[in-house]
Amino acid sequence: MESKKYLDDLSSIKDLMSRSSRFISLSGLSGIMAGLYALAGATITYVFLLPKNGEVLTLHSWNFKIILGILIAVATLSVITAFLLTSKKAKKNKENIWDATTKRLLVSFLVPLVAGGIYILIKLSSQHYGLTGSLMLIFYGLALINASKYTISNIQYLGYAELILGLICAALPGYGFWFWILGFGVFHIIYGSLIYFKEEKA
Repeated sequence: MESKKYLDDLSSIKDLMSRSSRFISLSGLSGIMAGLYALAGATITYVFLLPKNGEVLTLHSWNFKIILGILIAVATLSVITAFLLTSKKAKKNKENIWDATTKRLLVSFLVPLVAGGIYILIKLSSQHYGLTGSLMLIFYGLALINASKYTISNIQYLGYAELILGLICAALPGYGFWFWILGFGVFHIIYGSLIYFKEEKA
């Protein structure tokens, strides 16, 4: 009996130490919403902004600037939604959302993401457009994998999926737009749904 209590205490301590060094799991619903934002942005881009037959999308065109604005809007909405829903989940579970672990997570996530964003802009300024979609997926996947050590949810699997998809996209550059939809739209919805029904509906 004493041995069982001792093992239970060790398990509790181990769980407490794990949670103190790792960020609370992100809201699955925020992943679903991020995917829906991406699909909405992609639909607007496809219908109104992509060049027609014989046309070329250039870095200084209005269409490109609007597409860039849509990308920023999708990213901003996704971040705001993730913060609000994760804060709500943290409050419900009586967990602290902002601490040293959160800061380490953000740094680990942003370093490869910002580096990738700068690299993509450099390539675009050199009029190398073909690999933009694959580079976005690859650097986003690396950012998720790098940040996964500070979060409880299995977000590294989404990172691996995005990374592999980006590499496949690099081999098929003419389909970058569709790979982008699959990675940032469909994959987010699938991942968010799995997390939501596994952890939040349990």
